[in-house]
Amino acid sequence: MTGTAASPSAAWPGDRLVAAAQGGDVDALAALVSGAHPNVRRFARSLCATPEDAEDAAQEALIILYRKIGMLRASGALASWMFRIVRNECLRRAKTMLRERPLVADPTADADGGAAVESAEEEALRRLEAGLVAEAVAALPLDQRRVLIMRDIQGYSGRTVAAALGLSTAAMKSRLHRARATVRQALDRPADAGA
Repeated sequence: MTGTAASPSAAWPGDRLVAAAQGGDVDALAALVSGAHPNVRRFARSLCATPEDAEDAAQEALIILYRKIGMLRASGALASWMFRIVRNECLRRAKTMLRERPLVADPTADADGGAAVESAEEEALRRLEAGLVAEAVAALPLDQRRVLIMRDIQGYSGRTVAAALGLSTAAMKSRLHRARATVRQALDRPADAGA
């Protein structure tokens, strides 16, 4: 009765595999990169402005994983580390795109197809907002970040998250509530600061 909390493709590689890859086991490293790929692509698709950027960002993140696995401090932090790498790569690509494309402010441009440019800009802004969410999640304390990522991003059930982190269900819910509230406050802050 485990339900549909998380499909096998949503599972991140286990701590043993991460530790073996950190220790230089080439087969473990290849399996780690392969096992992380579906989640990394999902992160990239949710954050990048275009499917092409998402594919490029996912590939870049997997290259970084392959080259710098030794920099990962704790094997259980793989998901949050990869999320930060993907977020940074998507933000970099969105900023580059906005710099390279001039903004169309001419109201007469609508007759000449300006609406298509505006919708692309709106899409880029929506993706940048997703980047702000990613930054807020990355700024959370580790205990809250793990709960939030496992519950809201990876889609595990509350019971599964609590068991995986060695928490009671009440403690898991409390951390999740604090994490969500902190993210909401972080997202509200820029609007208040600009007023």
